[in-house]
Amino acid sequence: MTKGTPSFGKRVKRNHLLCPRCGSMSYHKQKMKCSSCAFPEAKRRSPASLKASRRRQGKKTYIKKEIKKSHTGYLQHPILMKFHAERSYQ
Repeated sequence: MTKGTPSFGKRVKRNHLLCPRCGSMSYHKQKMKCSSCAFPEAKRRSPASLKASRRRQGKKTYIKKEIKKSHTGYLQHPILMKFHAERSYQ
């Protein structure tokens, strides 16, 4: 079978419909399941990167913040510095 024009004729059928829960075009007709949120299951399907971002992994956020702080000489916000100065006198 060739890869060209005859193959493009089979791209008409629609397997995915609108999901009633999340509204994306990922509800599979035959499987009766959404590939985005796993409807009708109770537990929602979430991307793996969501867990990583919750753990603050992969983007080196702490190191990046430290580098930024070191460039300014670990200065704080001027209002915060004023507040700390007032509290130290009391």
